[in-house]
Amino acid sequence: MEKPKDIDKIVSPMKVNLSKNTHIYNEHALISAKVTVLRDVNTPSSTFRAVVEEITKLMAFDALSHLTLEETTITTPICNTVGDKIAGKKMVLVPIIRAGLAMEPAMKDVVPQARTGFCGIYRDEETLEPVPYYWKMPKDIENRSVFILDPMLATGGSINYTIKKLKSIGCKSIHVMSIIAAPQGVDLIQTFHPEVEMYIAHLDEGLNRYGYIVPGLGDAGDRIYGTK
Repeated sequence: MEKPKDIDKIVSPMKVNLSKNTHIYNEHALISAKVTVLRDVNTPSSTFRAVVEEITKLMAFDALSHLTLEETTITTPICNTVGDKIAGKKMVLVPIIRAGLAMEPAMKDVVPQARTGFCGIYRDEETLEPVPYYWKMPKDIENRSVFILDPMLATGGSINYTIKKLKSIGCKSIHVMSIIAAPQGVDLIQTFHPEVEMYIAHLDEGLNRYGYIVPGLGDAGDRIYGTK
């Protein structure tokens, strides 16, 4: 099928005032270079998946730096000493199926003890509204720090739904990790969930009339799994 001639045109351009809880890495040299690889239409699925994991790990360095620590006594080859460990209940990773699944292994490499919940949502291509179809979470998720994983934050509908659902079951410590975001999606989450921490590899220019991020990288799920 021929590509629509206006697919690269942004509808209703906007600028968003970033809150203190929104962390953008547009100026991070290594992340920016890797985002460029993802954007390239010639990047194969195998490389695309690998770079998604690499970017996720780079963002995790900052996103996980605020976890609460508690002291623990250990023995080194030299002597006894006091070190740190993550305090209390640990983390739950919530990848939004399907594209978010590509970010989950990278986070598990960094925090192997984290549990994983699953949220299945697809976007209605006519209304651009989220359509949920699957929800499975650890039983004690409300006592843990939750990290929602989704490579794309476009209109914000899917992530907004996931945050609201998590809040409804008692979750209080909620974070979002995305690779590409549009100002519209960032503004939506900041407006309705100002306490949620967001970590975004690159904030793009806006959305086209099909709800795709411009310049974006296409459909992340299709590019990760080679379904188109």
